[in-house]
Amino acid sequence: MDADRRNLLSGAVYSVAALALPGREWWETMAGGSPAPAPVKHQRVGRGDVTTVQELTAAFSRVDQRRGGGHGRKALVQYLQSDVAGFLQGTFPDEQVRRDMFSAAGELAYLAGWMAFDNSEHALAQRYFVLAVKLAARAGNPPLAGHILRAMAHQAIDLGFAGQGLDLSTASMEGRRYASATPRERALLGVVHARALAANGRKQEAAKALLKAEDDLASASDGIEEPHRTFFFSEASLAHETACTLRDCGDRQGAIEQFRRSVRTRGAAFRRTHVVTLGYMGATQIADGGVEEACATWSGVLDTMQEGIHSGRARQTVVDMRNLLSPYRRRKIPAVAELDARAAAYLAHVD
Repeated sequence: MDADRRNLLSGAVYSVAALALPGREWWETMAGGSPAPAPVKHQRVGRGDVTTVQELTAAFSRVDQRRGGGHGRKALVQYLQSDVAGFLQGTFPDEQVRRDMFSAAGELAYLAGWMAFDNSEHALAQRYFVLAVKLAARAGNPPLAGHILRAMAHQAIDLGFAGQGLDLSTASMEGRRYASATPRERALLGVVHARALAANGRKQEAAKALLKAEDDLASASDGIEEPHRTFFFSEASLAHETACTLRDCGDRQGAIEQFRRSVRTRGAAFRRTHVVTLGYMGATQIADGGVEEACATWSGVLDTMQEGIHSGRARQTVVDMRNLLSPYRRRKIPAVAELDARAAAYLAHVD
């Protein structure tokens, strides 16, 4: 459970080799629930303990969405390493409670990974994602495993490992990981798969995957109980990932339109992602020749960052912003000069 400490001691870096997927036999063996180490204190673990882990995971997830992965992750990890690790070594009243506790632990480990990923701690994020996959497999929970593999694909694509990202996103869509998932989660898996296809130059397949993801999200309804881990995924999130896919397919105007749709439909509870979306939109606008348009968009990034966003991904949008503005500094464009000065001041303050 102590991925933070092991990461520090080993000086680990993000590992492409660690992205290799185990075969079907491994998944079946893990789901079979092979004997765990004998409980140290014979702690009895019940349904209420599962609910507590789920409630705390939901609380940390809301903080992550509003303030970024740099807020609260150490507290989350401490809870994972102490209380939750103890629960996993306890005794359970029945098999279902055992599986549910391993699922709850898997979601918490996944969130630790996602928060580290958002804060640009990529080796650490990878370790928690791998741990989360193992816990989901031990729980016999294919949709949760698919959700985590999707996150690993997202990270791989962002880091430039497009081929591995496609392998991971394809695995997230296989068998019961997709078939047993709820509509909202299917849409999430599908749109990241579309992005992976686009990153690998498979434009037509990416377009088909986008349509399928749109259909899946459209089929979500209040009458279908969705896992809490999908609470953030809505029209705004779909538009954001669609925009990234279109951008990678070379359709800048289509991407800008979808980024705008994402900004327009996103709720105030998702400020971190709002910053990332604005950052990507500005980068796409300036690549398309809209310098002043990009400056106006990026101004919104800095406005929101001042609200207390702690996110490596969000900070990177400011770094990228300054790099993309560099060729325009000598042209004495007022909007460029003003924004560049604001960005430099922000980075000097946080570094």
